[in-house]
Amino acid sequence: MLHVADHPHGIRELRLARPPVNALDAGLIRALRAAISDAPAQGAQALMISGSPGLFSAGLDVPALLALDAAALRDCFEDFFGMAAALAQSPIPVAAAITGHSPAGGAVIALFCDYRVMAEGPFKIGLNEVQVGLSVPSVIRDALARLVGTYRAERLLVSGAMLEADAALRVGLVDELAAVDQVPQHAHLWLQALLALPRQAMLETRAVARADLIVATRHEHLPSARFAAIWQREETQATLHALVAKLKAGKAG
Repeated sequence: MLHVADHPHGIRELRLARPPVNALDAGLIRALRAAISDAPAQGAQALMISGSPGLFSAGLDVPALLALDAAALRDCFEDFFGMAAALAQSPIPVAAAITGHSPAGGAVIALFCDYRVMAEGPFKIGLNEVQVGLSVPSVIRDALARLVGTYRAERLLVSGAMLEADAALRVGLVDELAAVDQVPQHAHLWLQALLALPRQAMLETRAVARADLIVATRHEHLPSARFAAIWQREETQATLHALVAKLKAGKAG
């Protein structure tokens, strides 16, 4: 589900490993949140989050989440936004090795990291929540706007746009492109260069530079309960069930 590997220079890799598409169910979300939060105390100097070649994460596991009762759903979204907060507030740098497609929840993971290396080619990334009947919380909007600017964030969010890798690089949604089999290595090199700087000065300046993101992800600002309520709205449920039916029909065909 989540493979942990420690690399040279104190860089810990958290690799999403939930076949076939690394969809985020309650268990994987909880495990990722804990791994991000626990890493600094366990001696990690930096984190890298990666996926499978061609696919970073397909986002939330809609069928699995539709099967949860109201209490379990609230807990799941508490962990999901808590995971985003753990990334935003991490005292050590975090790089996203976006090894392929990264819609919705996969893109959210990347947004809250320090740096994003994406696989070059026809892979797509974006926040397509509107297309499946979900509205985007302000904390995610703010994280996107930090990267691409306020107006471009509006256009991307309202349309639920998915961008191919080269377009994502042009607008600043990702920082670097690499061959699909070289993405983790490029993310590792970026972290290694950062860790070569005078450590205390780097970490203190990083905290200052990310202060807005840290404030935006304080617990009182996280929309866990509201997002669970949106998920359970009649329109959202109808759209999500239709999506699941379409996916099942596609597999059957």
